[in-house]
Amino acid sequence: MSSTATGPVGQRPRASIQARTLRTDRWWLPPVTIGTVLAIFVIYTTIRIFMGKWYWVDDFHYLTPLYSPCVSESCVPGSSHFGVWLPALPFFLPLGIIAFPIVAGFRVTCYYYRKAGYRSLWLSPQACAVAEPHKKYTGETRFPLILMNYHRYFFYFAAVVLLINLWDMLLAFRGPDGSFGVGLGTLIMAFNWVMLAGYTLSCHACRHAVGGRLKHFSRHPLRYRFWTFVSKLNPHHGRYAMISLFTVMLTDAYIMSVSAGWITDLRLFN
Repeated sequence: MSSTATGPVGQRPRASIQARTLRTDRWWLPPVTIGTVLAIFVIYTTIRIFMGKWYWVDDFHYLTPLYSPCVSESCVPGSSHFGVWLPALPFFLPLGIIAFPIVAGFRVTCYYYRKAGYRSLWLSPQACAVAEPHKKYTGETRFPLILMNYHRYFFYFAAVVLLINLWDMLLAFRGPDGSFGVGLGTLIMAFNWVMLAGYTLSCHACRHAVGGRLKHFSRHPLRYRFWTFVSKLNPHHGRYAMISLFTVMLTDAYIMSVSAGWITDLRLFN
């Protein structure tokens, strides 16, 4: 089936196998599944951020996370929770121009998504014991992959965006008259924020930020508590990463449907 090739002196010869892989299991299923999910998310969010409408429900103060914060003169009245400090934007710039590059950079450079993206989209490697189609490997030492090394900086900005999303979610607990109210959209936004928080706080960069470079945890009890909390979340980072993709799309799709008048928000209280 195969011949042997002579290796360096003192080493056993290696088999010269021409087959792409000798694996007989469905090794291709995980990268194809993850690649499909990533592609769906990228296509959906790209369409939505450039749509420029149906992102705000004034009666219930629902603002989709894809447009938050909305700080330009192009934003519909009421959706600018943090003021208006940008002029009207041309059609080729999304209204969420402030946060979108941050969250996109945070996810693209994320350690989990790097693994998912390299295996599913870049095919490097596709799976263990499966040959790569690339003949040359430079790692993350050249543009654009060298940008992956800036993940921790994207994390700091993403943490600010998470606080902005928290404020948007809290404002959704208001009824048409301005008093306390809860609708299905409120619960969807709250669940989405929890998943985003789980994804952000379970990040390796967050674990380093709260507990890195400490020689004595006993001298920093507060940071040790945070480090312990993040360490418990960290093993579930990949799970939060994938779930939050779906919750972001669900939240946006629901708010778009209510804003466009396709459905009516199910009010649970007020």
